Amino acid sequence: MNKIATNLQDCFILEPARFGDERGYYSPVYIAPELAELGFQGIAQISRSKSSRGILRGMHFQKGDYAQAKIVEVLQGAVIDVVIDLRPDSSSYRKFTSVYLDAEDNRQLYIPRGFAHGFLSLEDDTIFQYFVDNAYAPDQEDGIAWDDPEIGINWQEIFSEYGIEEPMLSEKDQHRHTITEYEQEQSK
Repeated sequence: MNKIATNLQDCFILEPARFGDERGYYSPVYIAPELAELGFQGIAQISRSKSSRGILRGMHFQKGDYAQAKIVEVLQGAVIDVVIDLRPDSSSYRKFTSVYLDAEDNRQLYIPRGFAHGFLSLEDDTIFQYFVDNAYAPDQEDGIAWDDPEIGINWQEIFSEYGIEEPMLSEKDQHRHTITEYEQEQSK
């Protein structure tokens, strides 16, 4: 498995090997010892979501002992996947990266614990898969505003590049706090 560093500390694009011929291909997408080296503690849950073009999900995370590391990939369709480093002791704290993932390129993104995560679906019927190393705890779920100006994710450029006029958001994602509000809440 090829690991490509991003601009965020401990966050990697993963390229599983792909072996193929005229019949198709075979690809080992989860190799426990290699992923353990990155800090992934094993699979506690595998989830999938299906999204229409223009759906924006994020920026989500779980807090404290319920924080989750994730390995994400697209099984059908395409997304721009975005993560924000929320770890105050990290050299990439408050920075983000965005990665194009689609069903053809065989790429994954490894997201360590302590990151907010989201994605923009670029095609109808996009199926997104998550390998998660900790259980879902609804009372520990939180999020940062997808368009927080302090983070400065280049959403308008992304929307323009992919011909998306306005993202579709859940009710919850329309009312997330900024990173500063989150930090103030954590310091109480």
